Amino acid sequence: MTEPLIYELSKPGRRGYTLPRLDVPELEVQQVIPAPLLRSKPPALPEVSENEVVRHFVRLSSLNYHVDRGFYPLGSCTMKYNPKINEDLAKLPGFTHLHPLQPEETVQGALALMHALQQFLAEIAGVDAVTLQPVAGAHAELTGILLARKYHEDQGRPRSVVLVPDSAHGTNPASVTLAGYEVRVVRSTDRGTIDLTDLERNLSEDVAVFMVTNPNTLGLFEEEIVVVARRIHEVGALMYMDGANLNALLGKARPGDMGFDIVHFNLHKTFSTPHGGGGPGAGAIGVTAALEPYLPVPRIEEVEGSWRLTYDHPKSIGKIHGFYGNFLVMVRAYAYIRMMGPEGLERVAEDAVLNANYLMERLKSLLPVAYPRRCMHEFVLTGKLLKKLGVRTLDIAKRLLDYGFHAPTIYFPLIVPEALMIEPTETETKETLDAFVAALQRILKEAEENPELLRTAPHTTPVRRLDEAWAARHPNLRYTRDPSQPQG
Repeated sequence: MTEPLIYELSKPGRRGYTLPRLDVPELEVQQVIPAPLLRSKPPALPEVSENEVVRHFVRLSSLNYHVDRGFYPLGSCTMKYNPKINEDLAKLPGFTHLHPLQPEETVQGALALMHALQQFLAEIAGVDAVTLQPVAGAHAELTGILLARKYHEDQGRPRSVVLVPDSAHGTNPASVTLAGYEVRVVRSTDRGTIDLTDLERNLSEDVAVFMVTNPNTLGLFEEEIVVVARRIHEVGALMYMDGANLNALLGKARPGDMGFDIVHFNLHKTFSTPHGGGGPGAGAIGVTAALEPYLPVPRIEEVEGSWRLTYDHPKSIGKIHGFYGNFLVMVRAYAYIRMMGPEGLERVAEDAVLNANYLMERLKSLLPVAYPRRCMHEFVLTGKLLKKLGVRTLDIAKRLLDYGFHAPTIYFPLIVPEALMIEPTETETKETLDAFVAALQRILKEAEENPELLRTAPHTTPVRRLDEAWAARHPNLRYTRDPSQPQG
């Protein structure tokens, strides 16, 4: 169940390719590239045949866990199955062969697609304008806060504070700090939603933005969101919605109608791009008309019958990315929205909420629900009662791997002790959900009868339990050949 490094498969002289002879004179290379930058000897790259390369990476893929292999119930991440036809469309040569610096007249189709996607997203969220430039959710957060900063400065009333709920994603306060604001936390009630009394205590004309995820990270809809938005607007502040959980709202509720001024979309969570491991992503931002002048440049606009990237927007916050976002993620999102249509997107939300509530009802007798009431697309259990057995949430997560399931999100939100945050998404069948419940039932029985089995899990994976904290603090990212072994 292990696979050697590709360097360990290497044998001198093996080749999987043939390159044409170099047609640039060596003297010319030396004139163009400074001598200190030229290698004195070839790099120590692996020497393997083509079939060895293919088999190596196929074997690696079979050792990895991914959404095409099984259930991936990561709360707040929306790791749903993504239709393969959207992958096929994103791989069309007319898209993949584009270059971001091509003349605009040669990429009219791409610009038209992006403009149409902006219009779709604006309608879905109930906002007036959208930019596709941010390349990740956290990048979108920073962009949205910078838009708010520019807006308040333009009003002649710069502010210094951004409010976030205590259940917020960790990237929210990080983005706020990076934008130069002070973070203040608003507590949740015992129902898991924003405490209006605590919100009032934190309100002042120093507040620039209130960042809210709705449904929140406990999987609960903020029932008083309209009241919250009204109070925020009364002190001249703006409402920002983190769109990580937009999957639960599609076709059912629009953030703009709730009073949000800035909305970010995770195209890679909600609109059909496989993600994880750092990418790919896209974090489009939608805004109301009052904030539209501050959107990044360039913008996609129709000028004299053709699409153009325009820069003449004096109030803009400027460029936030080298090029106009992650284009192929946009292609997938466009294809997904077009194929689903309004009724299909609404069905996504319905099935996501149905699956979550079904799974919560099945599991609530095994582990306590942190906030036991109707959830949206995800919910949070707590494993705090297992501490008396010497078992932690981490142990449950590791043992699930032995049963063929990826673990849910654990230890988040931080306000829930020993949290297990579960999001089944709309793409999982009842049979899959029932199998997940059965696995948890067996694991919890093991916790009572043989807790050491959980504490030392996983037992059937290619590698056993790793010390993630030690690995993060002492990364070893460089392969060094064992000098005692022969070359190749």
